[in-house]
Amino acid sequence: MLGRNKIITRKIVPAFAGMVFLLSKKTKACKVMKKIIGLLVFLLIQAGIHTSAQSIIDHLQKDGVGLGSVTIHQDDDIAALLNSDLASAKGNRSTASTTVKKQGYRVQVYVGNNTRASKNEANRIASDVRNKFPELTVYAMFNPPRWLCRVGDFRTIEEAHAAMREIRKQGNFREVSVVKDQIVLPVE
Repeated sequence: MLGRNKIITRKIVPAFAGMVFLLSKKTKACKVMKKIIGLLVFLLIQAGIHTSAQSIIDHLQKDGVGLGSVTIHQDDDIAALLNSDLASAKGNRSTASTTVKKQGYRVQVYVGNNTRASKNEANRIASDVRNKFPELTVYAMFNPPRWLCRVGDFRTIEEAHAAMREIRKQGNFREVSVVKDQIVLPVE
């Protein structure tokens, strides 16, 4: 058995080394061979993507020699959730594609602590800001360990400062400052 492996090794290794040597040369045949290998790799990747796009349900129900039979009884909504087609996921993707999150600025109008009173105050201030500035988006949120109320989605600090000056003119808000935050912008 050892002699057989030795013969195979003597035939294959020099052939492989010769192929590597040929590919390293800058010949016309080498360029063609590289293009063919690149095309084969591309086709193999595409075939792998196509087979991975098959849903688990289709994979389980596939008939084959020596395989058992699987019958699945389920609601059509489950199949739609598992299906990777764009048509079935169209409803979920349409809302995600209308906005994008980006680093920007907001105007902070309230900072509280970790109490129920701070939560109520943040929501009250958010309601006041919504009433006085309906064109601005208001966020009342808990960012541990404190309750915050922030206003707007501004790309530049100048826009945020202009909004801050308008909010300060109202006089009802004690703590008004511009903060850097993750903002939500509509896709243009």
